[in-house]
Amino acid sequence: MACPRSRGRGAAYHQYGKSEAVFGEVLARSPGLRQRIVIQTKCGIRLPEGDRPGYYDLRGAGIVRRVEESLARLRTDVLDVLLLHRPDPLTDPGGLAAALASLHAQGLVRQFGVSNMSGPQIAALQAHTDLPLVVNQLEMSLVRRDWVEAGVLFNTPDATRNGFAPGTLEWCAANGVRLQAWGPLARGRLTSGADTRVSRLVAELARRKDTTPETILLWWLRRHPAGIAPVIGTTRPERISACADAARREPDLTHEEWYELWATAREAPLP
Repeated sequence: MACPRSRGRGAAYHQYGKSEAVFGEVLARSPGLRQRIVIQTKCGIRLPEGDRPGYYDLRGAGIVRRVEESLARLRTDVLDVLLLHRPDPLTDPGGLAAALASLHAQGLVRQFGVSNMSGPQIAALQAHTDLPLVVNQLEMSLVRRDWVEAGVLFNTPDATRNGFAPGTLEWCAANGVRLQAWGPLARGRLTSGADTRVSRLVAELARRKDTTPETILLWWLRRHPAGIAPVIGTTRPERISACADAARREPDLTHEEWYELWATAREAPLP
């Protein structure tokens, strides 16, 4: 969970925890809401403070402390899902596993996952814990396509320039790890008035299918057999409303339309 700065709110409100704190206030004002929703949050990235640069921290004690702070801000007794946000090169897998086991045994966290990790990185963590890692959250959109291109660029000169760890989607599917897409609307680059071939195609498909351009972008992700779940990060109510069809309707894109969107976005033929 990306957390803007929050100052002057007391010990329970960490400097970088405003979004959780505001959500906690909503839960406090809405009796019964907590039982109808799933709360997922993240830990692992320590943002800059003063002259100290940001860094990654998956030390066991740090994870426990971050969970305690999140629970206080959210005003709840348990997190449904906790994501370990980005790999920490200094991770002690044994200490990390012990922290996860303790949090689970105390009933503070029900399930665990990761964010921005490759298949081999998840496998390395999973080897140290019996608790299943159930989610991998990655940046995925019609603009950020390296995750889908990695599979088709194999054995081509462009493969080394792609950068996405090959086999990650397949590993997650084979091991029951649900894929979540952050940034699925590409920060509005295709729906905020940009006049490009791909934005025009998205708008035309939306018109033909009686839906919104945002829904077309989310359908493109959901049409993939990996079962991708888009994570909508906007704070604009109108943008959230524009995504509603993506939840109400099954992806209405043909095989050919899905590829047309892909090929148009990449501005080059498929290999």
